[in-house]
Amino acid sequence: MVVSLKARISEDMKNAMRAKDSARLGAIRLLQAAIKQREVDERIELDDMQVIEAIEKMLKQRRDSISQYEAANRHDLADIEKFEVTVLQEYLPQALTDDEVAEILEQVIAETGAAGIKDMSKVMAAVKPLVVGRADMGKISGLIKIRLGA
Repeated sequence: MVVSLKARISEDMKNAMRAKDSARLGAIRLLQAAIKQREVDERIELDDMQVIEAIEKMLKQRRDSISQYEAANRHDLADIEKFEVTVLQEYLPQALTDDEVAEILEQVIAETGAAGIKDMSKVMAAVKPLVVGRADMGKISGLIKIRLGA
């Protein structure tokens, strides 16, 4: 039986409550709040892919915060953010290896017939559904630029 991501998050929140794991519970509550906020704002019920997008957005925010906190020499706050990153990453699908990413890029570039940097948006549009939640889109963008000769 396949359990939806939202159901898994809710179950993990209950388990964290039972275990009195306040740090984990706080991170999961932040995630649930972000999901609920998006559902209310857009008046929709999020599916697993949209939940993954919300998680990725939160991860990006956390990584930005970590770099800011470390630059300000606030390692206590950076450690909290790092813990939240580890909790959030548990809900993402298994990450693609560099070889798998390279293979997907080669395939999509061949399929789209991309010849130069002007075709980058076409390649990005075709790659995104294949790697969402499993690879960093910033890294993917850089790899496409290199492959298309920018």
